[in-house]
Amino acid sequence: MEAAMEGNVSEQAVAGHSEPHTSNRTYVGVAAVLAVLTALEVMVFFLPSLKPVMVPILLVLMAAKFGLVILFFMHLKFDSKVFSFLFAGPLLIAGAVALAVIVLYINYGAGKGG
Repeated sequence: MEAAMEGNVSEQAVAGHSEPHTSNRTYVGVAAVLAVLTALEVMVFFLPSLKPVMVPILLVLMAAKFGLVILFFMHLKFDSKVFSFLFAGPLLIAGAVALAVIVLYINYGAGKGG
């Protein structure tokens, strides 16, 4: 019995996972949530009353979809926390650079001369 369990553990270790992946039902559920979030994004874009807050709403919905895709379809949820850090660190740096460029563009670009 122990030999069978050791074989099972070593197979998981070779695969690099300490726990089994989720079922197909979970992936279909995540895909359904992504479809609903996409429908919400389209709805927000076409509602004139949301125009003043459209960009923040779309950014939040985009971040939620991004997180779901990364966690489930790219299997980051099941990998080592080191991989999560190696992915999230540069992502935060890229986001900060993008935000800095936007602020610079608003303050010094778009025909303000300078």
